[in-house]
Amino acid sequence: MAAGSIPTEPLVKLSNIPGRGRALLASRHIKAGEILLSDAPLLLYPASPTASAPSSSFTSTSPFCSHCFRSLGSDPVPCVFCPSAVFCSTHCLSAGLSSFHTPSLCAVLASLPPLPNSELLAQSHFLLAAFVLSSSSPANFHLLLSLDGSDASQEDAIFLHSLLGPLTGFSLELTAALIAKDRRNSFGLMEPLRKEDAGGRTVRAYGIYPNASFFNHDCLPNACRFDYLDRDGDGNTGITIRAINDIPEGREVCLSYFPANWGYAERQQRLMEDYGFHCSCDRCEVEKNWKDDDEGMEDEDEDEGVEGLEGENCEDAGDGDADFPHAYFFVRYVCDQENCGGTMAPLPPLPEGTPSGLLECNACGWLKKEEGFGGDDDGGDGVMLDV
Repeated sequence: MAAGSIPTEPLVKLSNIPGRGRALLASRHIKAGEILLSDAPLLLYPASPTASAPSSSFTSTSPFCSHCFRSLGSDPVPCVFCPSAVFCSTHCLSAGLSSFHTPSLCAVLASLPPLPNSELLAQSHFLLAAFVLSSSSPANFHLLLSLDGSDASQEDAIFLHSLLGPLTGFSLELTAALIAKDRRNSFGLMEPLRKEDAGGRTVRAYGIYPNASFFNHDCLPNACRFDYLDRDGDGNTGITIRAINDIPEGREVCLSYFPANWGYAERQQRLMEDYGFHCSCDRCEVEKNWKDDDEGMEDEDEDEGVEGLEGENCEDAGDGDADFPHAYFFVRYVCDQENCGGTMAPLPPLPEGTPSGLLECNACGWLKKEEGFGGDDDGGDGVMLDV
């Protein structure tokens, strides 16, 4: 699939920020719910070992298409070359066999020895997808190499190079560099959250999105990502970034790289392991001084701390209560549906610029009325969408 692009008149512009590297800033005042960016992946690869994994290692059949990653319908089309791959249609079978699921790659996957963990298997899929990209679209391959990347595990790089180097022709140094690009820039395309999913969402596939990769992290984001893997039509693997609240011109636009309701220690560990940095945002500067047992009291404290914060944007919420700068964000923008915890963002404004009055959850699809638009004060009116 061709790489996505920033719109002709972008709402965000790329800039260098000291200490934060390349970042995206608001090019004008942005209204809550506006679509900041729509991006298509440079490459995609499965996250689950059940998705086109070698049958010698895993025998489960994937519950979704090995090309477009939609949930399979009642009449799936198996791959004749790779017994663990399956497609949602003959169209996807044909597209897969001519792109990232060629017969030669099927043979390579089938010949791989059992791998010690699913992460190495996913990295194998990534390197093979990068190999296909290098021959099918050298320009996009060079775009992939231009993205930021931290140091990869040399041990993993040596192991994967010994397995795949003879096929890809990648040097050990290039293999390590590619793995680093993947770790720093990949987005997880998530299983749509269902009410019965007590364990939360899982990652269905990973993708490299060249423009969206420039969004930096903040634990109180002012934008969030939406994907709709199971929607009909082309472009179901694209992602959309929407503003959570109004963003002044020149303000950095940030995403949270994981659910906003994670605790301080969990956030810091994930950021260091996957992205190689320690977060010192306003929220983290407050929470780092909390005792471990305080994090379990977050919900109760946030309800108490929200008084006096009504009407503030999330990035300014700390002005009302220095102890709980994220209180208003949690009450307004974190989904309270069971087993969810996704982020709520307004639907795009109406054509004349009027706010939609509806918030959508990026995890479960829940729609609820914003306060002041005819809903109950607690935002309880809503409907679950099938995303």
